[in-house]
Amino acid sequence: MDRRQRRGRTMGAAVVAGVVVCGSLGAAGCSGEGAAAQGAHGADAVSALHRAADRLVAAGSSKARTAMEMASGGTRVTVRGEGVYDFRERLGRLKVLLPQDPAGTSGHRPITELLAPGALFMKNRGAGVPDDKWVRVETATVSDGNLVTGGATDPYTAAEVLRGTRTATYVGRTEVAGTEVRHYRGTADLNRAARDASAGNRESLEAAAKGFATAEVPFDAYLDDEGRIRKVRHRFSFVNGKTGRSGGKEGTVVVASTTLLYDFGAPVRVRLPEGDDIFAGRIAEEPGRKN
Repeated sequence: MDRRQRRGRTMGAAVVAGVVVCGSLGAAGCSGEGAAAQGAHGADAVSALHRAADRLVAAGSSKARTAMEMASGGTRVTVRGEGVYDFRERLGRLKVLLPQDPAGTSGHRPITELLAPGALFMKNRGAGVPDDKWVRVETATVSDGNLVTGGATDPYTAAEVLRGTRTATYVGRTEVAGTEVRHYRGTADLNRAARDASAGNRESLEAAAKGFATAEVPFDAYLDDEGRIRKVRHRFSFVNGKTGRSGGKEGTVVVASTTLLYDFGAPVRVRLPEGDDIFAGRIAEEPGRKN
């Protein structure tokens, strides 16, 4: 991968996946206060969120749905994904569906993404990549740590962001996909999340802490009675036209990423590409993209 590919890309320009990543899904409404439960209030809420990633590892695996939205030019676009994830091996597979064009049609084939510690592999990337080849991205080399670049947030990375929770409140009990959950709302710090993350995510979260407009990430998290994440929605901020925290006239854009986890214990089989299967050339630039 040459230097041009490896350096941090502008997130608002659809970076590696060749898509415009998108904004928030809206959290499920909360119903009723219910009885106070363990991990519900104050310091207990923060502690429950810090442990949420570990609870997923204990669960082993799950199916996952992802959505990423952003309002761009007055239009809200959505990138959706669906697949499976192994939390013990940190391996996953998603099929990512790109948004329709303004005419209501989509000329894009779904992108197959393989998720691994420190790496993202994409097939059907387009832009000059042969159909039988994969594109490999080192997640620590993109300025958002691949939290939004690929059009989907790695489910375990999404959980590890919660390790950086500084403040959180218990909103109430509700349901997600028919499962009773506890709804928490709070703010995580990416620097703290990186410090406490697993080795495979540490450098990626460090890159994100530097690359976003702020290291603070507001979130809504929904945990079941076993402390497992059933749904988490993060709101990431970056500077339109460039990443980083320098001044200028660029406005701040909020990208919201939602991860829904279900069917825990589902079988997961992920085979990572061999070296000969990985595209070694330069990825063609798409019209209007600037690096």
